[in-house]
Amino acid sequence: MKKFITTVKNIFSIEDLRIRILNTLGLLVVFRIGSFIVLPGVDPSLLGESAGGIFGLIDTFLGGSFSRASIFGLGIMPYISASIVLQLLTVGVPYFQKLQKEGESGRKRINQITRILTILITVAQGIGYITATIPNEAIVVNKSLFMVSSLVLLTSGTMFCMWIGEKITEKGIGNGISMLIMIGIISALPGALIAESLSKGSGGILLLIIEAAILFFVVVGTVALTEATRRIPVQYAKQVVGGKVYGGQRQYIPIKVNASGVMPIIFAQSLMFLPALIAQIWAESSDIAAYIGTTFSDFTSWQYNLVFALMIILFTFFYTAITVNPEQIAEDMKRNGGFVPGIKPGAPTAEFIDNIISRITLPGSILLALVAIMPAFAILAGVSGEFAQFYGGTSLLIMVGVILDTLRQIESYLLMRHYEGMMKSGNMKNDPSSYAVA
Repeated sequence: MKKFITTVKNIFSIEDLRIRILNTLGLLVVFRIGSFIVLPGVDPSLLGESAGGIFGLIDTFLGGSFSRASIFGLGIMPYISASIVLQLLTVGVPYFQKLQKEGESGRKRINQITRILTILITVAQGIGYITATIPNEAIVVNKSLFMVSSLVLLTSGTMFCMWIGEKITEKGIGNGISMLIMIGIISALPGALIAESLSKGSGGILLLIIEAAILFFVVVGTVALTEATRRIPVQYAKQVVGGKVYGGQRQYIPIKVNASGVMPIIFAQSLMFLPALIAQIWAESSDIAAYIGTTFSDFTSWQYNLVFALMIILFTFFYTAITVNPEQIAEDMKRNGGFVPGIKPGAPTAEFIDNIISRITLPGSILLALVAIMPAFAILAGVSGEFAQFYGGTSLLIMVGVILDTLRQIESYLLMRHYEGMMKSGNMKNDPSSYAVA
């Protein structure tokens, strides 16, 4: 405890770090305040409860602003969608591949295209959002006027959220966009804890402690999955430049066991609503369709979780294949005079790295699937739905990833100022995710 207090004092004794932390907190407060401002022309008392399914997942990411018909009702989700589209285009379209290789100018151009695409996606999603989630009786003004004004406000709100995220990245600490998602998820934790404690009653304190202990071990396992890497040794040849000898040392390329992050869960979760949706069309005329609709509407059923897990495993291999390029890694190593001991540079090295990625992706995808279906097991064990979402899935992975990234940045500031780090060893692991674009 004494070491922790000393570390906190060291953090706030560094002026630059202190200012960045305060900037981050201030911007997050602005974001949370905006999530409670309801769109003009809506009667909040007539809004329905938070929806389930994909709408419930989005509402979790946005800290409830989706169900409140807030001016931040779409938050930064359109920007994330646009970023994913651009990322996929960068893999398959030569024009975007060329932009990516043009350095700073190419990145600026990609950012401009991402912003334009974000506006278009926001308008499209805004129309669906207003039509599908806001009841007609809750709209107290002219419907056409409300549609136009709300689209303008929702688009402005999304762009403002983007600005907040960029400012947190630039003048705050951590990845701003990810931090906005995390703060939305964490905002539901106090209410979930209160609801869980009330549901247990006066004699359920022991059960609540057991649930908290299990949650702790689940978080520890998720951290291990997020940080797990397979290190490939790389030997660099000695080079004489200006009378000085460079290289001749061994380094490592860290290949992450879960290189795809939360994207496979997001992709799989988006598709898991289709079977129930399609089955509803023939539910009245077909018993099989009715059975499928009922089964896949219950995310605690074994059929739902089996299909969900299999889809996550498939998407993990797919997303890893399009984001991690063994040929590029091998080419960069060869250009810098590096080689894997016992493996020829060039194509044999690329094949060697590809084999390693394939081998570690399988256990990584299985563990990721287990994390994704943990909330269903928690609900079956008697945990309330609000609290169970913190036992796994996208919410837990995002929180763990953002917190670890923030701790790394704080750690780097402490070590630069010759303070003892936040861990007993004095340093944390370097972020291994940067190797894929090296």
